Amino acid sequence: MANDFGILSFGAYLPRARMQRKAIAAANGWFAPGLKGQGKGERAIGNWDEDTITMAVEAARDCLGDTDRGALRQVVLASTTHPFDDRQNATVVATALHLSSALRTSDAAGSLRAGTGALIAALEGRERCLVIASDMRRAKAGSNQEMQYGDGAAAMLVGEGTPVARLLGAHTESVDFVHQYRMGDKDTDYGWEERWIRDEGYLKIVPKAVSVLLGRCGVEPAAVAHFVMPGTLSRVQAAVAKKCGLPETAVRDPLGAVVGDTGAAHALLMLAAALEDAKPGEKILVAGFGEGCDALLLEVGTGSGAARRGVKGALAERREESNYMRWLSFTGTLDLERGMRAEVDKVTAMTVLYRNRDMIEGLVGGKCRACGTVQFPRQRYCVNPECNALDSQDDYVFSERTGKVLSYTADGLTYSPDPPTYFGMVQVDGGGRMLMDFTEVEPASMDVGLPVKMVFRIKDADPNRGFVRYFWKAAPAARS
Repeated sequence: MANDFGILSFGAYLPRARMQRKAIAAANGWFAPGLKGQGKGERAIGNWDEDTITMAVEAARDCLGDTDRGALRQVVLASTTHPFDDRQNATVVATALHLSSALRTSDAAGSLRAGTGALIAALEGRERCLVIASDMRRAKAGSNQEMQYGDGAAAMLVGEGTPVARLLGAHTESVDFVHQYRMGDKDTDYGWEERWIRDEGYLKIVPKAVSVLLGRCGVEPAAVAHFVMPGTLSRVQAAVAKKCGLPETAVRDPLGAVVGDTGAAHALLMLAAALEDAKPGEKILVAGFGEGCDALLLEVGTGSGAARRGVKGALAERREESNYMRWLSFTGTLDLERGMRAEVDKVTAMTVLYRNRDMIEGLVGGKCRACGTVQFPRQRYCVNPECNALDSQDDYVFSERTGKVLSYTADGLTYSPDPPTYFGMVQVDGGGRMLMDFTEVEPASMDVGLPVKMVFRIKDADPNRGFVRYFWKAAPAARS
């Protein structure tokens, strides 16, 4: 399938922390004893400085790797939890990825099918497009959703080349079947009765979409090697596969025990996991459920599509978390007394953000054309005392560079949602030094010389004006 059109590469991102479900059950068992039966496994939870945008950036970086980013024509960010209602979230992602401004960016939202819908549009659009799906859904404390949800993101690069998978066909059934919903003024979803969702939703809507698609493509159900369908209901994937006539062996693990359901991102996350295992010529059937069903039939190609980490790498990089109260404070469910140091006004001057957007959101510094010295931030004069050339700086992207901790401080006085605050000097591989915040720190392993890499995170939030400011931080490289 050389010079064909399809999925060229894929990537995934999961937050490193894994909340143990037994900790959730133990904390809420006095009120909801039924949660004990769900207290197995773990779910991915974002750090305080992560959200839908930061996870999308990391998944996209995993997907793009060293590919030519200048060839991109479109970036789509699908989610049900975009941080901004009136600021295009995909544009923030594109800036962080240091993409050209000459491309289309758009947000897809409003349904758990946002990810699959965006992927279908890209595959049928015949244009080089980066599709990212990312979700970080909140849930009420002690609810089934708190147990079942997970945070994460996945990305697919679609275009012409040697694809890892190409589209054989797609079909959508749009049905106003409300199995869950969230109004604009609410923080959490409201779900309906599970048996009704299973019997009237999954078992009727999905088989219809699958039947139409396979019939149109002339493919027998027995020819499907991988069946991808998100869903938190027990054994619903097997039940749907049986009704569709699909092989029992084709049903993919929904990753509920180790990740949870990542909302609009989950179909793409499961698809990425399937592509890691699939062999050329095998067929993958993807079904995205939510107010109907998106069904896609893909054939695996010979392209490598190799992510730098992928789903397997993201699953392997984990840290067990059992501090339920800390997690609730991160999500805002628990409103802690944060003290006077947290009351500093964190207004963002939009004029300054715009002028320095490449530096702040893209981590772009400078490289001197005269002597080759790299520096951050970029300035008019070269910092090399033996050069000091004027206006000699070309763009130099630090975000894909690694480095080592040169010095660090653990500050217990400066306010942090997760004290203490770690910051210090990083010696960047290839040249340059940067004063940076550290994230994902484990005190026992933090030391001078520790290898680090750059990650896109929330710098701070301005609750008075409802704004989030992003920047890059250094994280231990072995865990990223």
